[in-house]
Amino acid sequence: MIERYDDFGAIAVDPITGLYRLGANGPNLSTAIAAAGATKRRIALLHIDVDMFRSINTNMGEDIGDQALAAVAQRLRKAMPRDGWLWRLASDEFVLGIGYRDGELDGAQMAERLRDAFETPLSIPPYTLPMTLSIGIAVFPDHAPNAAMLLSKAEQALRRVKQEGLNNIGLYSAAPEKAASNDGFAERFVEALERSEFRLFYQPLVDAHDGSLTGFSGLLRWQTEGHGLLRPSHFLDIVERVGLSARLGTWVAEAAFAQLAQWRAQGLDYLSMSVHLAGALLNQPGCVDRIGELLHRFELPGTALEFEIAESVLATDAHQVYDTLVGLRATGATLTVQDFGLGGLSFAALAQYRLDRLKIDRSFIRNVASDPRSAAIVRGIIAMGHQLGMKVTAKGVESEAELGFLRRNHCDFFQGYLFSAPQPAEDLGDLVRKRFLLPGAFAATRPERTLLLLDDEENVLRSLVRLFRRDGYNILSASSVSEAFDLLASNSTQVIVSDQRMADMSGTEFLTRVRDLYPDTIRMVLSGYTDLATITEAINHGAIYRFLTKPWSDEELREHIHAAFRTYERRAAGEAVY
Repeated sequence: MIERYDDFGAIAVDPITGLYRLGANGPNLSTAIAAAGATKRRIALLHIDVDMFRSINTNMGEDIGDQALAAVAQRLRKAMPRDGWLWRLASDEFVLGIGYRDGELDGAQMAERLRDAFETPLSIPPYTLPMTLSIGIAVFPDHAPNAAMLLSKAEQALRRVKQEGLNNIGLYSAAPEKAASNDGFAERFVEALERSEFRLFYQPLVDAHDGSLTGFSGLLRWQTEGHGLLRPSHFLDIVERVGLSARLGTWVAEAAFAQLAQWRAQGLDYLSMSVHLAGALLNQPGCVDRIGELLHRFELPGTALEFEIAESVLATDAHQVYDTLVGLRATGATLTVQDFGLGGLSFAALAQYRLDRLKIDRSFIRNVASDPRSAAIVRGIIAMGHQLGMKVTAKGVESEAELGFLRRNHCDFFQGYLFSAPQPAEDLGDLVRKRFLLPGAFAATRPERTLLLLDDEENVLRSLVRLFRRDGYNILSASSVSEAFDLLASNSTQVIVSDQRMADMSGTEFLTRVRDLYPDTIRMVLSGYTDLATITEAINHGAIYRFLTKPWSDEELREHIHAAFRTYERRAAGEAVY
């Protein structure tokens, strides 16, 4: 970080941003280049332009504009390395420099870090201001041998970047500049598909209970010659404008299905795959048939897929989208609201669709450990999702403090850099084999979850133990009522599952006694025998939390047990449980 020395009047500091002005007596680019040459380091110079900034001054006044500039400078400072350099160049332009060696943070990675820092809009009361950056990059000594030429090359790179639109990053190239136009983009896009320039990176989805890897989210990237590896925000707007979203969405689904099939063929049949489905694809009458054909071709069960839908698509109230989602859900796939909270989805629209999950955007997660308002919003989203019978995924988890907060508030799944950056499939071997991610972090906040299983049929008992062992519970098993009472007396137990028909006592009678001895426990019957009068009486008297039938569905039974533990923990925390 650049220090500000107000005691030295000779140093010119910009009064709005607190940054040195380029060319004043602050950090000197020429000196930095000379030092880099002596130590065989490169210097990446980033010319940063705040997109559409003039409209803030025009529409909201210069005072708001000055506050926004100060906030932009603060975010840039926080995102840059401590030994970097940052200057204010012009009204809405900044210059940032970093020195690096091979394997260290380079210019392109620094630019991506800056863009990530501006995912959350600026708060300048009474306004909320979304901000994006256009960034041109030049590197010493690759592109220029001195400070003046390096500045010029970075400016040229920025000018070329802005020809492609807003929110872009580009490295200097000696190729002639092209006129700003989207003409020919459709042809370039089709050629990129044919040349396999599009790729999927994968980021793990992690179960909140024990940190186990449950699947991956497939994230689109475009490997270009001129601009390197681009994120979707760099090109999806243009793709939509030229009418190619459905084609790209089909490619994404096919690539993700193929990779999932490859992993499951290797014995990793517990993995699922989450992919975004574009609105243009969902609006096509043949979307469900297309997805069904892919499931058939790759021999995948629909239950292994999660489809993420943008709020803006759900808010359109389109009949075809509704029909498509009904068809996708019929395959067994999970339907998720993508980046919930950013698209203005109304509660009426949320209630209209049968959806399975909400994915909370990173912008809400960022400050949950320290900001009461952010924490309240996230708690509210999680509670609302659960009340609607939905699971909740937190996207963009980057610290153990965020993880701890989310786990204490019963978020169901996590995704973020804390576990892994998005990576190509070929780089994920070690992570997949590890299966449990950050065991130390989960052990630090995980309450002991003890499950007692009672059944006098040994083969049934063994099957239940084997089923629940994968979920990390402390499992107690008993084949008789007396043995079960002994285990309860010597172990702190939260959830109990009992058979109904046993030689020495019925399950409902056993659980009625347990209620009197251990009233805080969550008590369940699992049986193929159903005496409606007995079961109704036990439920009405509060002896049984839930009655489950044999034979059972493994996934449904695991979910019932998971929900029972969650109910116990909410009651223990003093929360209302309905």
